[in-house]
Amino acid sequence: MELSRPSRLGRRAFSALAGTTVLGLALGGSTALPASGSAGPAPSGPPPGPPGADGARHRVTLKGDSLLVDGRRLALWSGELHPFRLPSPSLWRDVLQKMRAYGHNAVDVRLAWNQHSPAPGAYDFTGVRDLDLFLRTAAECGLYVVLHPGPHIGADVDAGGLPGWLTTVGGRAGSTGPAYLRHADEWLGRVDAVAARHLFTRGTGTVLLYRADAPGRAGLDLLRTRMRADGIDVPLLHGGTPLAREDQGPVRDAAEARRVHFDRLARGVAPHRVRMAFGGTSWGWLPAPSAPSPTYAPNAAIDEARRPTDQLAPLHQLGQLLRHVPDFTGMTEAEAVRATDARIRVRHLADPDTGAHAYVLRNDSAANVTSTLPMGGADVEVTVPARDAKLFATGLRLGSGRKLAYATVQPMLAMSVGRLDIAAFVGRAGEMAHLVLDCPDEPWPTRLDEEAAWAFDRGRLHVTVPLREDRLTRVRVRSGGTDRTLLLIVADDAASLRLWPYETPSGRVLVRGPELLREAALDGATIRLTGDTVAERELEVWAPPGITDVTWNGEAVQSGLGRALSLMAVWPLPGVPGLVLPALDGWRRRAENFESRPDYGDEGWTVADRRTTHSTTPVPDGRPVLFADDYGFHYGDVWYRARLTGATGLERVSLSYSTGADGLLMAWLDGVPLGSHQPDGAGDGKGTWTGTAAFGLPEDLRAALRRAAGSRAGGGSKGGEGDDGPVLSVLVRRTQHGQDAYREARGLTSAAFEGASPEVRWRIMGAAAPDPVRGPLNNGGLYGERHGWHLPGYDDGGWERVSPAALPGGDRRQGVTWYRTTFRLDVPPEIDASVGLRLDGDPDRGAGAHRVQVFLNGWNLGAYVGGRTGAPHTFVLPNGILRTRAAANTLALAVLSGDGAPSGPGAVRLELLGGAAGGVPVKPVPSPGRRDG
Repeated sequence: MELSRPSRLGRRAFSALAGTTVLGLALGGSTALPASGSAGPAPSGPPPGPPGADGARHRVTLKGDSLLVDGRRLALWSGELHPFRLPSPSLWRDVLQKMRAYGHNAVDVRLAWNQHSPAPGAYDFTGVRDLDLFLRTAAECGLYVVLHPGPHIGADVDAGGLPGWLTTVGGRAGSTGPAYLRHADEWLGRVDAVAARHLFTRGTGTVLLYRADAPGRAGLDLLRTRMRADGIDVPLLHGGTPLAREDQGPVRDAAEARRVHFDRLARGVAPHRVRMAFGGTSWGWLPAPSAPSPTYAPNAAIDEARRPTDQLAPLHQLGQLLRHVPDFTGMTEAEAVRATDARIRVRHLADPDTGAHAYVLRNDSAANVTSTLPMGGADVEVTVPARDAKLFATGLRLGSGRKLAYATVQPMLAMSVGRLDIAAFVGRAGEMAHLVLDCPDEPWPTRLDEEAAWAFDRGRLHVTVPLREDRLTRVRVRSGGTDRTLLLIVADDAASLRLWPYETPSGRVLVRGPELLREAALDGATIRLTGDTVAERELEVWAPPGITDVTWNGEAVQSGLGRALSLMAVWPLPGVPGLVLPALDGWRRRAENFESRPDYGDEGWTVADRRTTHSTTPVPDGRPVLFADDYGFHYGDVWYRARLTGATGLERVSLSYSTGADGLLMAWLDGVPLGSHQPDGAGDGKGTWTGTAAFGLPEDLRAALRRAAGSRAGGGSKGGEGDDGPVLSVLVRRTQHGQDAYREARGLTSAAFEGASPEVRWRIMGAAAPDPVRGPLNNGGLYGERHGWHLPGYDDGGWERVSPAALPGGDRRQGVTWYRTTFRLDVPPEIDASVGLRLDGDPDRGAGAHRVQVFLNGWNLGAYVGGRTGAPHTFVLPNGILRTRAAANTLALAVLSGDGAPSGPGAVRLELLGGAAGGVPVKPVPSPGRRDG
């Protein structure tokens, strides 16, 4: 399918059409549609070069199960990244460069509507929400973009990405109601206005595909009309497209990553996608109840601290294979092949154009299995570890008439650099690699590393290499029939992560040694490399003829010609020096809960007296709506105050409430703590937890109520709203909306009283106006948040001084206590240090009645939940928000404690999570402080 040029349908005409045509914008399902494009495989051949905003028109088509760019088959190997989970635009470049280096040629991007829209009609695409900047950066990093704007994206985001204010709008998300469609249309229009400036088809960017699901052809037709009206002319991926992707769940380790992705390759699933390539942080009030901690996708290939994880090696190898071995882009399922041991399942693929074959072997048993497999005209003994998979190939072209007959290790790349052909193969440390090459002329092998051995027999060269941990073995092969040399490289998983192919306008290069290669540029006789090192590393470079000099991160590297026909650095590249982080001291503390006092002035609070709601939660008969969303408080904590008239004799208060995961309720009557409560159980399966907190009044409080009633009866009352009865104060940590039940109530749902039937007048207060820089999901309704206690520049000079040794304890009191300190880092500019904040909780704090909200320079980085199994203890502090270059950082912790839990946050320290010599330039993320008045 190739989309035609945009029509001239205007936005007004589209909006009118939207009111009468079915459009399922909530991604609620899909209907199988006819395949787009003509049937049959596309021809094999070299893939398109790295994409960029090159100013040229491009043609993007879907043909059967193939994606064609300007008529050439593209094996799309995308990794998912959510820009909103990395609130530091400078670090977008860091992660995108890493994705490209690790073999990805595309980034899959979801956009969270709630990040950009604090209110109906209000949209913000600046700062950490700058979509234009992200798309420019992706193009500069040579990555295609698959754009998924929702409106509903799931992704373990509050309400699936729908904005909080949508809970109070008529019309259900995903329906055809005009109230919803009007807002959804406006959101898509705002996104499309940015995306249209970055389309690969126009040569102005690298947006290659637009992703959505819509129930039914009518919905798809309308969505296409929407796209064309906005000038979006790239193909639309949906549930009926042959190239529609299948989502796999999170993978736990490298073995599972191999099973999942090799299986997808064998079944012809394309484009290939890693979800997630980078997880990041569900900071602030972003996470849905299904996200158990601020760390999102902890098993992602690149972790929250931007470090490689254990599953990265197979993804790196497969990405380079799809990019640098063109035979694999044209393979389809071939006749069945069986291993002698039935525990190994085999899928056989073949490329009819090149004669290459691939074999995906999967072992789901709990034992290592050794078997034989017919490959390349021989019965080859292979071993597949327990619950693992392997990929073998035969018939691959290795240059100059040489072909791979078979191998017991996986191909990773085959490329030509000048007059040198290079082929790399990878396997597990401890294995014996056996490679067999068909050679038309008798070869002259040269062993460049001592591990290799070989033999030539009947036109085949047999090479064996024992794979060592983090070791690479090279064999040079020459023959009389050609002047081209073949270099065989065999590596284990660890060593493969230091092999870096790179395509420049003047030819391909291959770099070995550093932990990361970011960029390579040919400049006359010099190759200029930028990248990262952690330990001291060798540097070896294969480059086109005429390259004689090497620079690394701007510094000249002394080098000479090596036996592998490469440029070898004389001295190792330096690693990262040791870094020492400061201790956190200078703490100050202040308790709040002013809202619990009977004389607190709540005249400016919102009166909670509504009788109808758009929520799916029923309103108790004869009682007001108390749901926080109905009063405009969509994120974070919310306070309630109720004045009770006629409360003499009151014995018990029952408060029903509804929250997301880790909800919490605390109550006071006339400033006296009644207790705290948290919902039990696993919720309703859609992200909502409910509970009823029943608090009995202690006898001294009941006596005080009787005395106060007597005083009023005796004429002691001065009159006025504050003198006609006790005040019930309730703090609810309402937390997140469910992804699939975003209209479920949050906050109090009802209140009941025993021993009296008071008249009740409710008021409610939550978060203040959204932070114009940090966005609508940053702040909640705590007193300290509403008054800037979390912000840099707040004057805490009058607060109580606290030593670090006192932090684990604190008074055992019900309520909220704030802690603040400042610290400075002095990380050298050439070092990329990833720093975390470690909270070491006390197991005696109670079963979850302890919450610590973490603010760095005013940015809400998430909550630590004490007493919960698996609760996060380390918060990654993103560079940019974290000032690392001798500038002050403000750390503020808001501690909610109940059920007798200490009011201290626990032991708090900075932790070095990783460091590298290199990195990218980081600009400070704006973090405005408190303004008086």
